[in-house]
Amino acid sequence: MKKIVTVLFLFVLALYGYSQIKSKEKTVSFKDSIKKEKANPLLPSFLKDTVFDSNVKYVLYKQNGHASYYADKFHGRKTASGQRFDMNKMTAAHKKLPFGSKIRVTNQANGKSVIVEVNDRGPFVKSREIDLSKKAFMTIASSKSSGSMKVTIETISKK
Repeated sequence: MKKIVTVLFLFVLALYGYSQIKSKEKTVSFKDSIKKEKANPLLPSFLKDTVFDSNVKYVLYKQNGHASYYADKFHGRKTASGQRFDMNKMTAAHKKLPFGSKIRVTNQANGKSVIVEVNDRGPFVKSREIDLSKKAFMTIASSKSSGSMKVTIETISKK
């Protein structure tokens, strides 16, 4: 009888522990559940840096580019595209990419990335490739006190 009670007790304890583990698991969003396909090694060299996803294609635009952010004094002003600049949105300024382009900017120091929309021209400093809104910059920044970082820029297009 003691053995049966002990076994039942251990069984109930194991079930309780399993339910606690399940409740602590992170819920996976739809975006996280998309399986990425590996690039074909037989692709031409200009497509070697392309990452294929089920819905979108990322094409390398610039590696080792310098990014900065523009913030407070431009908040609320009109951008070159005619939209009002909002430092709390995921937007960017780029010298050449067309307005409305979606791009993925990845911080090379920590691997964090963000998807932004180009809605302005700039930066007007030769050494910089892109200006991010404050929210986009702080999302991927390693150090919140720095004003620039090395990034990889990829354009996004739908298949």
